[in-house]
Amino acid sequence: MLKRLPALYRLAIFTGIEEELMDMFQPLLEPFSCQAGTIVLRQGMPADHIYLILKGKVEVSYKPYDGTPITISHLEKDGIFGWSAVVGSSEYTSSATAIEDLEAFRIRGRDLRKFCREHPEAGREILERLANGVSSRWKDAHEQVKSILVQGMREKQP
Repeated sequence: MLKRLPALYRLAIFTGIEEELMDMFQPLLEPFSCQAGTIVLRQGMPADHIYLILKGKVEVSYKPYDGTPITISHLEKDGIFGWSAVVGSSEYTSSATAIEDLEAFRIRGRDLRKFCREHPEAGREILERLANGVSSRWKDAHEQVKSILVQGMREKQP
């Protein structure tokens, strides 16, 4: 049995998760931290990781090819960003900058896809929880987000 990372249980998406599933999933999680002002991911960079915020705040922005950057959202504890790494995009479609010191876990997209292929039932549970984590911000978005995640898992192979 793995030594559990206590910080994991501070994330809402893992509330009530079965110990066996957490033991399987925990090795995919990598602690990540940075200071305020750090660009965590930049639009156009290879989409490698998805991030789960434990503490701090991130500003997500998008820069149209013909304009100045637009702030899309601010995410705090329990926020999830870097979705491009999961939904099949080879590059991040937006940027994320820490506007407060940040503590997070990150998951390499290719590792999450492999996990879902090797453990379909556990993968469905994790995808369901990730979809819940983002769709809580948008009314009636859960099924749409879940569909995008599942489609991204199918399309992007290692």
